[in-house]
Amino acid sequence: MLQLGLSVPRCPGGAAAACPMAEPGTGEEPGTGPEAPGSSPVTIVVTSEADTWDIDTSPGRGCGPFVDWAQMPEAQGPARIPRDVLGRPPKELKRLAREGCWAGSHAGRARLYPRLIQRVSCRLVTPDALVYRDVAGRLFGQRSVSSHPLPEFLEGCPVPTYCLSPRGVTALRKILICVGALFPDITHSPLLPALAALLLHYSEDEARCFESLSRLIASNAPHAAYIDQSFLAHQASCMTFGDLASKHCPAAHKLIAGAADNVLEVYSEWLSWLFPGLPLAYAVRVLDVFLLEGQKVLYRIGLALLKQFRLSAAPAGPQGSDVKAELQAFVRNIAQHVSVDKLLERAFGIRLFSRKEIWLLHMANRKALVERGITVVQRRPSFHLAVDMQKFSSSTVTAQEMRLVWSWLPERFSLFPPLLLFSTSQDGCSLQRFYTCCEGYEPTVLLIKTTEGEVCGAFLSSDWAERKKSGATSGFFGTGECFVFTVRPEAERYEWVLIQRPELAKAVPRSRRRSPSPAAESLLGSSRDSCSPQHLAVPSAQGRGRLSPFLATRHFLLPSKTASMFMSGSRDGIVIGGGGGQALSLDASLLRGHTERCETFDNPPLCRENFQVQLLEVWGFQSA
Repeated sequence: MLQLGLSVPRCPGGAAAACPMAEPGTGEEPGTGPEAPGSSPVTIVVTSEADTWDIDTSPGRGCGPFVDWAQMPEAQGPARIPRDVLGRPPKELKRLAREGCWAGSHAGRARLYPRLIQRVSCRLVTPDALVYRDVAGRLFGQRSVSSHPLPEFLEGCPVPTYCLSPRGVTALRKILICVGALFPDITHSPLLPALAALLLHYSEDEARCFESLSRLIASNAPHAAYIDQSFLAHQASCMTFGDLASKHCPAAHKLIAGAADNVLEVYSEWLSWLFPGLPLAYAVRVLDVFLLEGQKVLYRIGLALLKQFRLSAAPAGPQGSDVKAELQAFVRNIAQHVSVDKLLERAFGIRLFSRKEIWLLHMANRKALVERGITVVQRRPSFHLAVDMQKFSSSTVTAQEMRLVWSWLPERFSLFPPLLLFSTSQDGCSLQRFYTCCEGYEPTVLLIKTTEGEVCGAFLSSDWAERKKSGATSGFFGTGECFVFTVRPEAERYEWVLIQRPELAKAVPRSRRRSPSPAAESLLGSSRDSCSPQHLAVPSAQGRGRLSPFLATRHFLLPSKTASMFMSGSRDGIVIGGGGGQALSLDASLLRGHTERCETFDNPPLCRENFQVQLLEVWGFQSA
């Protein structure tokens, strides 16, 4: 009969007398022996949190018996760990971790890691060290560990060993096999083996290492996951990273889009840049902060690496044809380019979206993958996720130019092939016909070719039918994912000003969030019936249990309404971008237009200010 333990906080002092545990029998490895006679299958220890902890700050070894010390890098000088470190407020604790407060002591990490992980909110019933000893004893017994295959969810995933000794490698395999036995719902998790290996470097007992890993797996903190546990979740994280890279690292993103046939395929390996790509000395500094802040930290580090890659690349861009291999080689040799302190400083200097906004984006990407047929239990994609532009045909842009535009789109939409909705060459120069062809599709891409040969356009996140909610007035609608761009003579994208300068607005405090009135909704947000098959993965704010749109303006305290004038339509024409000017405006004939700087996108004129339209196209996204 399998015993089940509840993982709960242990005695803060760590004294053996306060928290007795079974000692392994003679000839048994620590962490695998039977439990002491009379031990209870459910261990609950109630203790008070002490303000002062006896943290060893010596730079000596202090790690467990699983490390090959000939390979282990030296600690970074004397540690500066305050004795009351775990009594500090969370914000102060995060600051200390970011600054490398315990980077100078292996022993300090060994003492801090399990205590930090005990603070992670997780499911009530989470396998702990007692359960590990029982399961490991039953699984392995007298049999060799090598006779047990690793879990299926690790197929194709790297299993780094860093500086583990042969005994440590054996312990790592046992931990991963037990994770597979006790967490059968995990189907894909590239990050998990690296975390297990890193934690094992600072563990005296493999059972305690397993317990720490279990708490990270079972974390239930809102909007703060630690470990993706399915291909669906992992691929959604990769797409989310691609979206963040497109917004926060535009120069690096443009470099990669120009060098790679499939940008999503490059970003699908972003997590391997960190683990196992980074050297151990860098990886554990990332782990220091990850244990306190969750997955958002990994996005930050990945973006900082991408920015540094762009800075370190030759002016002409990547030298080889395989940009993925060049990125991996760059990360392996990161010490030649930037110190770990400077890398972390740059990572935390990036003004990311709030944790909730990133979660909304992740969920939207997840929904798009489900629409493409990816399931929770799927271990690998059954088809190619990227769009093949070889068959693309347009009178406005070339296939290569459209591939660049597609690389600018939110990842969840770039999964779907383009679908021509409207063209002045086929449908005529009629604004009413424009609305008729485009309504019911969300989002859309507008492309304009002028009589001077210039090409510009816009990505529009909302259905043009939204304009009807404004009544007789020409209200603006849309979300912060809208952007305008130029293709010829130069390719450039201009996003929402709050993405370019996030300091202009703050997230709306929870106490001030209210459901907007219908009138306000037509001006500030986007709502629709998400049941329409032509709507792709833009969550609706309407109805209980549905997600709010990513970058909806009501999530932010805006400096002015003119900073959120995305798109507007009336019988007299359409306007894209407002405030102090209009990024793009077209009259009812769709033959004459105007462009100028606007406050919403902070863009220059996208072409000659007063232009004549040679051809206009609107592209949607083919959902089936």
